[in-house]
Amino acid sequence: MAICTQSCSLFCFVSIQTVLIFSLSAPGTNGFLFPQHYTMQYWAGRIEQEIDRVVRLVSGVQQIKGIYNEKRNQFEIKKNSPKELVEKVALDIEKLLAKKRKALERLARAAEVFQRANAWKDNIKENEIEYYDAKADSEYADEFDGEEGAQMKSTSQQLQLTFVDDPNFKNQVNYSSTAVQIPTDIYKGSAVILNELNWTAALEEVFIQNRNEDPSLLWQVFGSATGVTRYYPATPWKPPNKIDLYDVRRRPWYIQGASSPKDMVIIVDVSGSVSGLTLRLMKTSVKQMLDTLSDDDYVNVGKFSETAEQVSCFDHLVQANVHNKKMFKRDVENMMAKGTTDYKTGLEFAFNQLLNKSSAPRANCNKIIMMFTDGGEDRVQDVFEKYNWPNKTVRVFTFSVGQHNYDVTPLQWMACANKGYYYEIPSMGAIRINTQEYLDVLGRPMVLAGKKAKQVQWTNVYQDNLGLGLVVTGTMPVFNLTMEGNMQNQLLLGVMGVDIPLNEIKKLTPQYNLGANGYMYAVDPNGYVLLHPNLRPKIINFGELVTLDLLDAELEDENKQQIRRDMIDGKPGEKRIRTLIKSIDERYIDESVRTYTWAPVNGTDYSLGLVLPPYSFHYIRANLSDQILQVQLQNNFNKDFESLLPSSFESEGHVFIAPREYCKDLQLSDNNTEFLDNFIALMEKVTPDSKQCDNFLLHNLILDTGIIRQLVDRVWKNWDLSTYGLLAVFAATDGGITRVFPHKAAEDWDENPEPFNTSYYRRSLDNPGYIFRAPYRDQNSDPLDPVNDTIGILVSTAVDININGKVLKPAVVGVKLDLESWVEKFKILASNQTDNRQGSRKCGPGGACEMDCEVNSDDLLCVLIDDGGFLVMSNQKSHWTQVGMFFSEVDSSLMNTLFNKSFYKRKESYDYQSVCTPTPNSNTGAARRGVFVPTIADFLNLAWWTSATAWSLFQQLLYGLAYNSWLSVDDVTADDMDSREVSCITKQTQFYYGNRTVAYNQMIDCVNCSRLFSAQRLSNTNLLFVVADKMMCSSCETVKLSQSETGSEGPHLCGQLDSPRYRRGPPTCFDYSVLENSSDCGRGFSFRPSLGVLMSLQVLLLCLTAGPQLLPTPFCL
Repeated sequence: MAICTQSCSLFCFVSIQTVLIFSLSAPGTNGFLFPQHYTMQYWAGRIEQEIDRVVRLVSGVQQIKGIYNEKRNQFEIKKNSPKELVEKVALDIEKLLAKKRKALERLARAAEVFQRANAWKDNIKENEIEYYDAKADSEYADEFDGEEGAQMKSTSQQLQLTFVDDPNFKNQVNYSSTAVQIPTDIYKGSAVILNELNWTAALEEVFIQNRNEDPSLLWQVFGSATGVTRYYPATPWKPPNKIDLYDVRRRPWYIQGASSPKDMVIIVDVSGSVSGLTLRLMKTSVKQMLDTLSDDDYVNVGKFSETAEQVSCFDHLVQANVHNKKMFKRDVENMMAKGTTDYKTGLEFAFNQLLNKSSAPRANCNKIIMMFTDGGEDRVQDVFEKYNWPNKTVRVFTFSVGQHNYDVTPLQWMACANKGYYYEIPSMGAIRINTQEYLDVLGRPMVLAGKKAKQVQWTNVYQDNLGLGLVVTGTMPVFNLTMEGNMQNQLLLGVMGVDIPLNEIKKLTPQYNLGANGYMYAVDPNGYVLLHPNLRPKIINFGELVTLDLLDAELEDENKQQIRRDMIDGKPGEKRIRTLIKSIDERYIDESVRTYTWAPVNGTDYSLGLVLPPYSFHYIRANLSDQILQVQLQNNFNKDFESLLPSSFESEGHVFIAPREYCKDLQLSDNNTEFLDNFIALMEKVTPDSKQCDNFLLHNLILDTGIIRQLVDRVWKNWDLSTYGLLAVFAATDGGITRVFPHKAAEDWDENPEPFNTSYYRRSLDNPGYIFRAPYRDQNSDPLDPVNDTIGILVSTAVDININGKVLKPAVVGVKLDLESWVEKFKILASNQTDNRQGSRKCGPGGACEMDCEVNSDDLLCVLIDDGGFLVMSNQKSHWTQVGMFFSEVDSSLMNTLFNKSFYKRKESYDYQSVCTPTPNSNTGAARRGVFVPTIADFLNLAWWTSATAWSLFQQLLYGLAYNSWLSVDDVTADDMDSREVSCITKQTQFYYGNRTVAYNQMIDCVNCSRLFSAQRLSNTNLLFVVADKMMCSSCETVKLSQSETGSEGPHLCGQLDSPRYRRGPPTCFDYSVLENSSDCGRGFSFRPSLGVLMSLQVLLLCLTAGPQLLPTPFCL
């Protein structure tokens, strides 16, 4: 009773308020009143009835149901059992991966045997080794010159290969040989590389054996710890860009297979002595170090001088995912050098980050400190005694950066005393190698663990460098089994990998029997999807994993959070939920019911899921073998197939056929008419139930062809579309047929020929009634010309059939409205006139009449807005060019009011697969690296001549010449070369109906004026009918709502620290072995010149850098 009383009170309050508003509203111009609430309801009812009458009559939505019943003997109803489907596909994926695992294990065993049997040769010569250099035939090979080009050409002459096209590899390959890729910055003629090439040659036979046993195997790869990549079958190398910076040791699959997960803290010395070039080297080194981390790792970056602090907002270690690493890189660029060095402060910061007992997730495996500095005298032994000794659970790696004459002994000691390694980075050319070799140290416990560590790991999704597209890779480490005296060798030889394209896994999943809105998906332990219809990266960065979280692939809610968690934990389950769904064109939000079913894929870390709407639990399966046979009888072509011929389009309407793989011999084409011709030609040859064809797809297509042809003959041909203000009538089916009538209407038909990939089809299935959609427009669209352009409004509705209590929606039918005709009809229906113009005005006793949408269009705004907030129709002719725009662009104050009154809700989300124009970086480019030129004041200052700065300049010259980097381009990556667009994050905003309120009356109250409006939902449609005073008040102007997609940095990552998304790390960890020998911990050197030598060299350096413009030639002689 209390509830009823409260509801009644609220209703009475609103009603009284409405009555007061409209009672107090004075007559407008010429004595007209704003339309009353009951008038709005009357107009809305007339519009609803006319829409239903026309669409139902002309589209044949009822008749097609009867046709399905008549064809009942040509198909059967099959059931989709979610649990059975998931279990079957999970088992198929398990079998597929098990075959790849077998190949991996064979390769890893063989590699260890071959390497152990191979005798090391100190004096090995390059001409003794025969191999195919994959770069020799690359498109940029002819552009190399000098020593590198000579090496490449001479090697390529030793082994010449011929290649054949293979559609499975999407490449030209040679099945009799392997190919070798060696990084550009590695000398091919070194003894290490030549010995590596020598013993890995034996892998060729194993590669071939694997392929003979499993022809579905694609790339088989061995990535060596020396940087050599040997892969099978051979194919010319395809560098992503002109500058080939590919190094297998930096690829995601190698990093994941080479060591256990890491908790890493990077600390950077930002004292005043590291300014200039040294600071630039440190920043670049840190960014390169971050690239060696995968999503299984956790990291934080700090900077120190007298004090220490994190460079970003993260106060603890965070997952080393793509977005966090990008944030670190951005913030590292902002580091400034000042103050004095205090190692104790920096190291205590790092140890506290690693050893504090935080509830935040961690890798809980290798603990590492990476310290970048230009040098110092303090060993800070007390810090290590306090935090790390005697167990030494944290490894410390030290990096001496830049050219200087500091004593590096303390840095060497820190690394050696804490099971780490010491490296020197004197120039840009040394960064890539020295920031990745720490993986060899981390691999020691794994090697010493032996068989326990011989585990296959499956990677995240990433882009294959040789053209397969998106792949996952199975990896297995390869160990050095040789002995060093009485001790086991602890070196990692490399990682073996086998690629599996995502398309190969997709083939194991059902697709078309799940309907347009059903799909299968899979996630890994990080919650990233490897299968999902929304996994569609537009631009691939070869250096990054493709990481799309399930909660970003879909609109996040609590139910999906729990489903994701259960899947990560390997638990099976099923749940029916009501959830928000973004349309495929990303303009609309629908609230629909979905059933989620999931189960683990045994033998892997993956979990598989299935999503089904209620109407997809059953599907149609046609059986038309006899009809296919009839097609072969040229004299008896049945009418169904005749309707597919282009010659019949004029009378039967234009046909679009979904580009599906109906038969293996069917030649695909982007031109749908050509594809249709190919299909007809194949149908004349194919036998019933041919093994070359997918009978489910083929039979359903033919069944739907006949159903739609009968719809054309029985209904569509009977009506003059122009009489009803229609441009076209159409139908699309699950079987893949789309027919547009009449034929000329196909010229303006820009929908995807695959119905499952169209917004109108998928939204019609999820929503009852008629779904309106205007052609999308924004502020950047070309202006429409209402005089010369025909503007069509698409109206669609699902065909729902009930067979023995089983509900299906196998098709969608609809019409395309002529905007100009329907605006006139809309104005009549929303007026006090009848269709024949014989109605009378509704006037009160005092002579005042209600305004209507036709007569009073100068004073009254009448619009139809769809559920996404887009303008569909208006009584204002000036709005015709704005049809399809977000309504806030048309009337911002009115749209704001509709939003504030909860007619619309707003949903914001982020698209992590967007494409943006790159932002120019002022710090990089194709310029030579700057050279410091001393001023006259410096030259006259004796202190300058003996300073560390001057000496560093000389060392930079020597190191630069040694590393060939003195004149190299700074901060260039292969992925950035010649790139016009880059991947980025964008923020998307959609609006959708926020409540179930049918009608609402309100006054928009401004400072010096007011504006009445009334809104009414049109039943059985997705339209909102709004009537408002046309009068616009400047004081009513508010912030314009925006629906446009905008560039973004994503959600504030620091705000997510308290509730990071759940993930599960690898089950095993190899970070310690009692057998480990940590005596090999790096040795460095630095020049120790005398003062006399220093002075002489500075004169030489000054002449080289300053040039004759500043110094006379005799001075330098």
